[in-house]
Amino acid sequence: MTTTTLAVLVPLLPFLGAVAGLLLGRTVPGFVRPLAVLPTLAAAVLAVLVAVRQDGGKAIDAATQLTPTGSVPIDLALHLDGFAALAAVLVGVVASCVQIYSTGYLRDDPRYPSYAALVSLFTSAMLLVVYSGDLMVLLVGWEIMGICSYFLVGHYWETPEARAASLKAFLVTKLGDVPFLIGLFALAADAGTFRITGILGAVAADAIEHPTLIALLLLAGVAGKSAQFPLHTWLPDAMAGPTPVSALIHAATMVAAGIYFVARLLPLFTASAAAMTVLAVMAAVTMVGSALAALAQDDIKRVLAYSTIGQLGYMSGALAVGDRGAAVFHLLSHGAFKALLFLAAGVIIHAVGTNSLAAMSRMSGLAKRVPDAYWTMTVALLALAAIPPFAGFFSKEAVLVAAEHAALGDSAVAPTTAGWFVLVAALLTALLTAAYAIRLWLLAFRGRGTEAPDHGRQPLSMTTVLWVLAVPSLAFGLTAGRLPRWFDGHELTPTLTTAVLGTGVALVGGLITYGAWRHSTAVAARTPIGAVAAHPDAEPAVSEAEAIATHIPAYGDIAAAPDPADPSRLLLGPLHRHAAAGFHVDTLYTALFVRPVRAGAQLVRFLDREVVDTYVRGSGTGTRWLGAAVRRAQTGNVQTYLSALLAGSVVLAIAAVVLSNVNAGS
Repeated sequence: MTTTTLAVLVPLLPFLGAVAGLLLGRTVPGFVRPLAVLPTLAAAVLAVLVAVRQDGGKAIDAATQLTPTGSVPIDLALHLDGFAALAAVLVGVVASCVQIYSTGYLRDDPRYPSYAALVSLFTSAMLLVVYSGDLMVLLVGWEIMGICSYFLVGHYWETPEARAASLKAFLVTKLGDVPFLIGLFALAADAGTFRITGILGAVAADAIEHPTLIALLLLAGVAGKSAQFPLHTWLPDAMAGPTPVSALIHAATMVAAGIYFVARLLPLFTASAAAMTVLAVMAAVTMVGSALAALAQDDIKRVLAYSTIGQLGYMSGALAVGDRGAAVFHLLSHGAFKALLFLAAGVIIHAVGTNSLAAMSRMSGLAKRVPDAYWTMTVALLALAAIPPFAGFFSKEAVLVAAEHAALGDSAVAPTTAGWFVLVAALLTALLTAAYAIRLWLLAFRGRGTEAPDHGRQPLSMTTVLWVLAVPSLAFGLTAGRLPRWFDGHELTPTLTTAVLGTGVALVGGLITYGAWRHSTAVAARTPIGAVAAHPDAEPAVSEAEAIATHIPAYGDIAAAPDPADPSRLLLGPLHRHAAAGFHVDTLYTALFVRPVRAGAQLVRFLDREVVDTYVRGSGTGTRWLGAAVRRAQTGNVQTYLSALLAGSVVLAIAAVVLSNVNAGS
């Protein structure tokens, strides 16, 4: 079987599994789990085979015309280079782990068949984006992911949080997709093709007439899909969905799509210094702002959500300084440890019956209750904090090295200003990342108080995948010396300067947070915990849904808790309130966009009901009145009809005489 055929099967198998799951899920429920797991697992194996055959060598291209358009053709095209091969492996492995995990996590969920089918379709769409060599085909996968995220985030549709989050995710990403679509058409008009190879050839030949405008339009879509400032607000709220969905969205699909798209078309963006500077500023603001917000969150999943936004900012920063190898390297390592963090968080939420770190900090013995989640989450948090030799250290150092080169003027494609923006923001974010990582670990696993509830051992399907993902979280960074040939040939190994700086600020952030936690433990003993909605016999998904539903009644806020013992309050001071609210970006958007739109909708509704409908009802009423009048004249009495006829004739005769006399006199 050729490499091209294998590559076609990679996105096709999950798609067929999704279709079969939707068709057979209700009638033959015994096939649902095999149809969810086996096609995705087979796609992951085939993705590995494609990567082995591609082996970082020359890109493999294959295409057939999908449909004649009369102008710019649309091709069903594959473009398999090192980036695509490794990204597909990440998607396949994480999606397989999520499907296996979900068989235990949602084991008694009545909507599991549709859930599993949507996860398979989601996976297929991302694999289509990864392997596609034509931008219009890529757009199909891009949009399918958007609609799948809407349904999956809203899986617990009984809760108002899930309904609002799914709608918000859909609308915010669509807001970015509108200029993105315009940019795609403008790019194809300038290049004369939707094929990625043709577009890159046009960029190299300087045939793109409006590179800055096109790049900025495309960046709007990337900001929405990859949750970058200012279109990042949907991602923290998307935590209202099931934890496996969060792992899939944050680690291997959806948010990774925007970064991967820019990496594919990076020469187009480097053709515009203005676009690179905008990307650098966007990355810097995203990194620092999201890290501060993560430090102030009480919901364990919202901490990880803001963490994802910040790590995507690192990837955007690497792209802004012209090193897509560093960006994709961090995308791959982040995909492994972030999937692990979310899946381990799902185990913890089920074990304690709450998503509140404030409540967890008043419980003791959680590490003994969930040893698998404890050890694997420790590995993942060390990788997130970029502590050597974990995977995050090597990939984050690759970003810092690229930013350092750009800042010192050693990059041929990135402005020096962009390099300094990214370098300074990345170092500050490294300190903050270590701070919120150690805070999460201390509050979750070093709590003091009553014993954590014992729900027994977690399902094997949930704990096994944690150890599977722990392996790349620990060891993937060691491949940094072999990866350059898969990418652009740029070295990805750390330098002494950036290694000392990056590790140093991470250790400082961790130690300061540990000191603040030690100072606040005495306060924790005097402050009661929040509500815990734990049911020992409940399935994990039920525990999570109840934890989400009880957070606002318990604390008055979905994001924060009024916990004086939280070390982040000591670290952030007056900034804590603003950071917990995401710096009020949602409030600003509500004032600028949501309220005016709602007011306009209410005005339209008023005009429709009170003005337009009044005229419509008036015409109907007038017709009814006329009909009533005519109906009264129809008595059925012949004498009445003759009398009316005679009276009418007399009136007409008199009128004729009068008119004739008037005419004669004139």
